[in-house]
Amino acid sequence: MHRPIGEQENGAGYGPVLPPFRPHPPHGEIPGGPWADAGGSPDPGRVDPLVLGALLARHGWQRRGGAAGRYSRWTPPGSGGISGTSLLVPESRAFPDCEDLLGEALTALQHSAAPSAREVLVGLTVPSDEIRWWRDVPPGPAGTVPWTVQEQLRSAARQLLLAGALAVRGRAGYYGARHRRQAQASLEAVVVGAAPGGRGLTAFVPVDSGRAIAVRLYHALYAAREAADYQRATGGMEAFDAAVEAGVSRELTEALVALVRGTEGARIALEWAPAAGTPAGCAARPEPVEFSAGDLPALREASARYMTDEPSVPVRITGAVVRMRRSGPRGEGTVRLRVLGGAEVPHVRVTLDEESYRTAGHAHLVGLPIRVVGRLESRGGFRRLTDATGVVPVQVDEAERDRLMKSLHENLDFFEEACGPGE
Repeated sequence: MHRPIGEQENGAGYGPVLPPFRPHPPHGEIPGGPWADAGGSPDPGRVDPLVLGALLARHGWQRRGGAAGRYSRWTPPGSGGISGTSLLVPESRAFPDCEDLLGEALTALQHSAAPSAREVLVGLTVPSDEIRWWRDVPPGPAGTVPWTVQEQLRSAARQLLLAGALAVRGRAGYYGARHRRQAQASLEAVVVGAAPGGRGLTAFVPVDSGRAIAVRLYHALYAAREAADYQRATGGMEAFDAAVEAGVSRELTEALVALVRGTEGARIALEWAPAAGTPAGCAARPEPVEFSAGDLPALREASARYMTDEPSVPVRITGAVVRMRRSGPRGEGTVRLRVLGGAEVPHVRVTLDEESYRTAGHAHLVGLPIRVVGRLESRGGFRRLTDATGVVPVQVDEAERDRLMKSLHENLDFFEEACGPGE
């Protein structure tokens, strides 16, 4: 698939994994949002009939007549209009009985057995961009997909969303541990639902907190598709280098490998929240992006290339000592720091000479963090600081100092083991 006509150009798992997706809400339970009433259900007084109609059409409901200019009638996918739920949706809020009809339609959706009814209600309650994954895998008994295969899909989807959230924080070929906490936090509001049969998955990404992630994934996926096409046609990797600016990274290519591996193909589609409209620089109705087993060599080569080429980063880190270790009572030792500032990573390990090691130990004993200058090394996933110099204690406020002292008393075994006689 290629970039849609009219689109403007825009300039697996590493470290801790994402917490599990919030599951698709069960029958009768819709997450609260700005369009919800006190019970968490969509508020008929705030639902836009045009948005409801757009969501029904997106999820396969059929429009089957109605009173022209006043209201339309919708039936669930596959019903043929003969039986099942039938919704009357007003054409606009100018219709006299608009709120009554909307209330009846929402109640019918809440009681509908159609899986798509829940997705429509989620889209109404919390305006969300929808990201859909689908994998072509052999069916199991009765046409279902084995649990392990479904877990592979969920894991790949988590990795892909995390890659998009990381790209929002800044462009890099390889992030490692950098920005991971912030990226994970930005995904906490995502709601997910599995398609019948287990081959598909849909993530509802709230517009308020996650539109930037959806937009970044949109550009990154098309850039990855074009780069893979270029590599397969020419053997060159230059397109993957340029794709970093669009949000492609080792994390994203590894997520795509995990999505495609073991399948005959995979597809990712994005659909924008009707209530929020189309974001700037994006196609109104993006075509799905498809990857196949033939793309795996290019994606794997790009993944290795990103990790190798990403340079180490000069930093000046302020951190609290949480562990110290060395082989004897003298000489250099290794210190683990909880990063307080200077780098977007939670912890780093650093090897210090004897004098700097002693300074770090003394600073911790009195409840002070240290400041150290060095290079955040990419080969360790940006978890190791090399060429460390200038280790000095840093003054902090009393509350932070008390907290650090409490941490010391709770972990005295680290320092009884690490500090030799005379330290």
